[in-house]
Amino acid sequence: MANKSAAIGVFDSGVGGLSVVQQIQAQLPHENILYLGDTARVPYGSKSTDSVLKYTRQCADKLVAADVKALVIACNTAASVGTEVLRASYPNIPIIGVIEPGASAAVSHTKNGHVAVIATESTIAAGSYVRAIHALNPDIEVRTSACSLFVSLAEEGWVDGSLVEAILARYLNPLFQDPEHHPDTLVLGCTHYPVLKAAIANVVGPRIQLVDSANTTAGQLKVALTELGLLQDEASVGRLQCWVTDGPERFIRVARLFLGHELDPNLVQLVDL
Repeated sequence: MANKSAAIGVFDSGVGGLSVVQQIQAQLPHENILYLGDTARVPYGSKSTDSVLKYTRQCADKLVAADVKALVIACNTAASVGTEVLRASYPNIPIIGVIEPGASAAVSHTKNGHVAVIATESTIAAGSYVRAIHALNPDIEVRTSACSLFVSLAEEGWVDGSLVEAILARYLNPLFQDPEHHPDTLVLGCTHYPVLKAAIANVVGPRIQLVDSANTTAGQLKVALTELGLLQDEASVGRLQCWVTDGPERFIRVARLFLGHELDPNLVQLVDL
């Protein structure tokens, strides 16, 4: 059994997974978090399934070697191909992917049974959200779109303005053009997308419910740690440490968009996988 004071391991292809970290910190403020951003190979969404699975294993192996007590796959692309693989590899560690919590939130939010999902090419091609949503409610109609440029916008900190909204509209408008199959819920199926949430809302309008999986993922993690008796003592003050595989300066600059506060440069370390 892991030590309660051990860190929670979280990984993503880049900086986007910090949106999940923000929610973990909000719901579990006493927990230590070790975050790994594979910034040298971002984005995962345009890579082949074999490559993504290879990268996913390498990230997980690095964090498990650091004796984390739980593992959060804060990358929809990695979660879509690697969640079950990692659960088989590490049966004694709770492993939470972002797909299932996001699908659950979408099912609970939709009123008309029409859901749209935007994500990277690999996540859409894997069909993970469609399967997860239909496993909960097979009657829901799911429309999907691969939004290739969204991760790059987020990684560069381009999150608002007319140019950004014009790019978003090129991807989003086709999802809402059919009045008979008009989604009332839009799943942000990539952890980079929440920083674009305000701009996305401006494009799709106020009647569309936006769902991201960060909040529900943190909630599922809390349940898992509670059931295993692994919650950190409430007297403890949680600490965030970040590992990146490239560009720590840019990571630190963009991190504040996802965390909501500045990141101490002393807590960011360059590592190899």
